[in-house]
Amino acid sequence: MTRSEGFPPIARSDARILILGSLPGDRSIAEQEYYAHPQNAFWKIMAELYGVEGDYVTRCALLCERGIALWDVLQSSVRPGSMDAAIRLDSAQANDFDAFFIDHPDIRTIGFNGRKAQQMFARFVLSATSAADQVLLPSTSPAYASMSFSAKLNAWRSALDLE
Repeated sequence: MTRSEGFPPIARSDARILILGSLPGDRSIAEQEYYAHPQNAFWKIMAELYGVEGDYVTRCALLCERGIALWDVLQSSVRPGSMDAAIRLDSAQANDFDAFFIDHPDIRTIGFNGRKAQQMFARFVLSATSAADQVLLPSTSPAYASMSFSAKLNAWRSALDLE
């Protein structure tokens, strides 16, 4: 079975907020862009909260300018399809967070884009040294359709102290 491979982090050394997903889905892997599925609300939320708009390269640069880093908990795993529930945990390989936190010492908040990212961080990465606050954010995935966009936006705004 084919392994899904994640991406390097999008981050400057002065990042203060780290937003973590689980592992890029099929569409993101095909396009080599975080949150590439058109129904994923991530970039819409970033536009509302931080004015992050434009093409992918521009959006990533704007995230960095605003002190936001973007990455996934897993570097790779076997996952048929794009659903987090299909991630084969026995094949999961976490990213190197010890090195990441050394290179990004100003991270003060880790926001988990969905419960699966939070659970996998606790399972595979807990030993990483970071004094950052950890917050669970509602998943921006189109698979999490039980919460409206406005409710997700408000939850992200509140969790990231942007009120």
